[in-house]
Amino acid sequence: MLQKELKSINWKEVDEYPSVAECEKIAGKKLRQQCFFELMSDLIQSKLNIDTLAILYPELDTIEVKVTVFPNSTIKFEPQFPKDSVAYDTIKIDSILHARLVDFPKVNPGIKRGIPVKTQFILPVILKEKDSK
Repeated sequence: MLQKELKSINWKEVDEYPSVAECEKIAGKKLRQQCFFELMSDLIQSKLNIDTLAILYPELDTIEVKVTVFPNSTIKFEPQFPKDSVAYDTIKIDSILHARLVDFPKVNPGIKRGIPVKTQFILPVILKEKDSK
């Protein structure tokens, strides 16, 4: 019976996505998820806009950041680069991310069957707006 139950569980999805207090009051799983993703993207974007990424890499307008939220509410950020990213100093960009992406609001972990679980997702973060000329 346990094996049957384990096979019936979709382990790729969580019952509740990670969230922050600001999004907790929103009813609806999808809207709460959207609130969280938008808030995280905006926070990452604002923390990186004060930095040298746009100056060091003027051609880099968007960066994808893999966000891992652990069951204990800690967060890990990893820049994602295309396979042919030799044009970028990935170590330098990674160190800038680690230096800037601190002091986030408390993130409540994702929940699966009432248990906090590790979740990962990739957020596209706009480093600079394209000119509308």
